[in-house]
Amino acid sequence: MQTLNTIKLTSLASCAGCAAKIAPSSLAEVLKPLANIFPAQDYPGLLVGLTAPDDAAVYQLDSEKAIISTTDFFPPVVDDPYSYGAIAAANALSDIYAVGGEPIMAINLVAFPDDVDQGILTEILRGGAEKVREAGAAVAGGHTIVDKEPKFGLAVTGVVHPQRILTKGGARVGDKLILTKPLGAGVVTTASKQDKAQPEHTAAAVASMSRLNRDASRLAQKYGVHAMTDVTGYSLLGHSHEMAHLGGVNFRIYFSALKWLPGAELYGEQGIFPGGMGRNRNYFSQWTVFDDSINMTQQELLFDPETSGGLLMAVDAAQADLLCNDLVAAGDAASLIGEVESGSGIINVVP
Repeated sequence: MQTLNTIKLTSLASCAGCAAKIAPSSLAEVLKPLANIFPAQDYPGLLVGLTAPDDAAVYQLDSEKAIISTTDFFPPVVDDPYSYGAIAAANALSDIYAVGGEPIMAINLVAFPDDVDQGILTEILRGGAEKVREAGAAVAGGHTIVDKEPKFGLAVTGVVHPQRILTKGGARVGDKLILTKPLGAGVVTTASKQDKAQPEHTAAAVASMSRLNRDASRLAQKYGVHAMTDVTGYSLLGHSHEMAHLGGVNFRIYFSALKWLPGAELYGEQGIFPGGMGRNRNYFSQWTVFDDSINMTQQELLFDPETSGGLLMAVDAAQADLLCNDLVAAGDAASLIGEVESGSGIINVVP
């Protein structure tokens, strides 16, 4: 039996890109035959979830309140059980924040081997529970199964005013783009799994992934952000395309304006990427135009699948600097990374 003191938790995950989502092209094919099972007109209370894809489903209860529902889970991205639990919880909670809501309740989703020290699972659940408590919500139960590969996450319920829902669509020409966390979690955690990451680089990635997007979401509401999503497994470019496509616009992203986790660019130059990077590149590159000065490593870093990444916001240009300053004051590593232009879903990456 493996014990809490000897186990390398990520070694129980089945693949180097274990935190990556199903390839977007594959998911599209899987979902296509199911598109007409729930016609949107038959469910008028379901405000988000049946038409354009978004970060969470939202159901209106009355004129003042709507319920948000979302779920997310994945295998270990770091070896420390407590940190893994906290990261997984922050990642699941992020979808509530991405639509402008507040979480109220969470349910644990657990798969765990029966031949591994159960104290490890206790630490995973403690990390998740304390992160949920930090968010002001409660863990109210869950479901567990035996599996060779550990997996943990949450099903989260939240609330939002029906008139204050933030969706991926809605970016307007002339808006500025703000990203609230540094990039590179996928490449740094992959280096860590391969024992090639410096401890301080892993620690910085853990701190970033564990940070809640709560303050950023509240500030987005305060400043009237037009569109928002969280940057996770489909990478900055993948999630940017989703926003641009749904808004009927193009995004221009300035590579020099992006912030990176310590070590991310170093490990990228060494070719240490999770498997999800290639899947993201293969699918989303059709909507991406790189300036000739953006080299291959830089391109691949932008397709890196993130875990518990920041919020990507499109906001009126007149509010952008004020919002960005308040985000930084609240502790977020926010930066202005680009702008919204006329178009139809293309992401232009320039120096």
